[in-house]
Amino acid sequence: MAKKKKAAKSRKGTWTSSDIKLLKQKFPNTPTAEVAAKLGRPVDAVKKKASRMGLRKTKKYMKSLGRA
Repeated sequence: MAKKKKAAKSRKGTWTSSDIKLLKQKFPNTPTAEVAAKLGRPVDAVKKKASRMGLRKTKKYMKSLGRA
């Protein structure tokens, strides 16, 4: 039986420095689902990581969604 190659991410749940950089840049003004898709991660994982890092959506972004 042939061995399968490992995925690009070495460990499940491991956040690389480039993942974190993208999260910091995109999360405040971009839909969470879009950020998750760019990172190749579940939306809940992105929400949890952003919360732990203290990241929040900007007031301007929230207002654009109709939330104040």
